[in-house]
Amino acid sequence: MSHTRSDLEDRYQTAAPKWSDKMRVLGYYDGYLGFLSDQKPDMSSSIEVIDIGTGTGAMAEAWTVIYGTPDRLVLLDPSLAMLDVAKDALMRRGVRAEICDAGLEEGGLGPFDVLLAAHVIEHFDDPLAALKAMRSMARPGAHLWMSVSKPHWCNAIIWLQWRHRTFRPQEMAELLQKAGFSVEAQYTFPSGPPSRTSFGIVARAI
Repeated sequence: MSHTRSDLEDRYQTAAPKWSDKMRVLGYYDGYLGFLSDQKPDMSSSIEVIDIGTGTGAMAEAWTVIYGTPDRLVLLDPSLAMLDVAKDALMRRGVRAEICDAGLEEGGLGPFDVLLAAHVIEHFDDPLAALKAMRSMARPGAHLWMSVSKPHWCNAIIWLQWRHRTFRPQEMAELLQKAGFSVEAQYTFPSGPPSRTSFGIVARAI
């Protein structure tokens, strides 16, 4: 990743207490609700879900609102502070989640039917290797929902804190295909900061 793990943990530790409220105010939680409900694929009744780089759990929480409580929900993040906030948010909805305080390469988890990844891929020095690691967690046919930062002056401001990168939709689609996913849909966030900073992409594990 672009930062050392200890550096990221310090940043997340500082941000965690107010991060969830900040994301809601900026419209990201509502944006995830729209994104996750735009394409509703048929899925089996037994579902195992992982939220990769969950942060405070906004995308996992939105997924459970739309699809219900899965048989298993794992929250993966290198920050225990973020994981505590995410787990509490889901508990308030009656959803129990497992937490794993590790990086993507360290998790050793899977296989899963659903992978969620909101603004995670931007923080890896080698995004293709990160996507291949995600593919290794997925059962054949599993769905991946990703929210990805795109080029915009708003992201230049965010970069000052997080030093993340941005992608164009076609660039991300090509990386996903190389990693063993087929792209099923792209999503344009309709309003607010998410419309300026992000796009959504839905892929299926081949």
